[in-house]
Amino acid sequence: MKLNREKLVLTIRSIQFFIDNSLALSYKTHVLTGFELSKFLFDASAYNTYIETVGNKADTLYLRIKEVLPEMIFYSYLAYVEKLSEKFDWKSKKFILAFDYTDEDFYGDVQGFDIHGWTKKNGVTGKFKFLTCSIVSDDIPEKIPLISIPISLGHNKSYAITHCLNLIKNLIGDIELILFDRGFYDKNLMYELSKLNYPFLIFVPKQKDKQELLLNLEKHEKISVYWNGFVRKDKTKYEFDYILSFLKNIYDKNTDKEHDWIFATNVENINLNNILQLYKKRWRIETGFRVQDEAKIKCKSKDMKIRFFLFIFQQLLQSIWMCFYKNEVNFKEFLIETHNTCNTLVENPKRSYKKKILKT
Repeated sequence: MKLNREKLVLTIRSIQFFIDNSLALSYKTHVLTGFELSKFLFDASAYNTYIETVGNKADTLYLRIKEVLPEMIFYSYLAYVEKLSEKFDWKSKKFILAFDYTDEDFYGDVQGFDIHGWTKKNGVTGKFKFLTCSIVSDDIPEKIPLISIPISLGHNKSYAITHCLNLIKNLIGDIELILFDRGFYDKNLMYELSKLNYPFLIFVPKQKDKQELLLNLEKHEKISVYWNGFVRKDKTKYEFDYILSFLKNIYDKNTDKEHDWIFATNVENINLNNILQLYKKRWRIETGFRVQDEAKIKCKSKDMKIRFFLFIFQQLLQSIWMCFYKNEVNFKEFLIETHNTCNTLVENPKRSYKKKILKT
């Protein structure tokens, strides 16, 4: 299906502006800007290859990325999300959000705090990790990543999540629920979210004391109990209560089996008959990661800023497709159409076109 060219040109302009904004590029001071560099990024993304494979500007691009703060990259993405918020009137809506980690493979010598060591299976020696918060609400069709940040070794999980929430809270309406998988079952996180009045639902990993209670339940029984927790901060112990919901032998149609489930929450009136369906909305963030992988740009760099910029560029492409093109073409077709159109614009530049970009 052929996409509307004028609409596609406007999309490309917004992406070129994102590149300029992220890397502090300007026609007044730089020979190459987002106008030229976008071609190589689109080429590599459309065909899932290296920047080096599709052109000779990889060193220039990487140098510019290394020279900027990583905050410039995610604030540039946030600026685009703010425009989406205004367009789709997100501040008047209620949101269910999901957090999750995603990663990118590394095959070299693992060094520093930005590469997480791995098993060496299939040659993968390490992982670059990113934390993402996405929209997973049923009634909001724009299920896009709202923010992503790079994650280093030894990071503070609760600080990273509350930091992300602080950055996006003015871009959206009320948060009805935040969903987490079992890797986020952390007392510090639950304490901070409760203190800030963010409602959460976390899948609880298997633990002996909780399994014993589950074993005493009847088949298909569902109960919620208050559970006492505590955290230590600045040599002070803080106690707090949260709720554990136990579900015994609940049928799951996806696996065609019965499973036991335990969830932690601070929502007192949560519906136990609907809690599993609520949690499964979290899986939409994983679907988003799989879609984004279709735009993956290969990279060998050890520099987190380079990896993060490429990751956010891919995320921006996914978000634009989700908001404006999903009902017209699939994601891969969108990437190829955008790549072809961008090549035409860059290879046949018009001065008037460049001036328009500066005013966008």
